[in-house]
Amino acid sequence: MRKIVIDEARVHVEMDYYLSGSVLAGTVSSGVTEVRSEFEVGSPAPEADIAYVVRLAKNGCFAERLVETAVPIRSTLTLNGRQI
Repeated sequence: MRKIVIDEARVHVEMDYYLSGSVLAGTVSSGVTEVRSEFEVGSPAPEADIAYVVRLAKNGCFAERLVETAVPIRSTLTLNGRQI
C-alpha cells in the first residue's frame, strides 16, 4: 500500500441538464448532456502519486460508473398494497 500525504482535497461537480415538455400534457422529458468534476488537492507528494490516487478514486466511484455506463433501471409500482 502506498502512503501518500494529502493535506486537503476538494471536488466540485457540475452538470448540464435539460427539462422539456409538459407534465400536464404527458410529454415531459429530461436528460443530462454533460457532467464535469474538478479536483483540488494540496499535498507535498509528487504529481504522479496524486494523479494515481485520484484515478483510483474515480475508478472506485459508483456515481462515475453510473454516469459513464448505461445501467438498467428496474422500477416497480405498488398501489394500495398491490403491485401493478
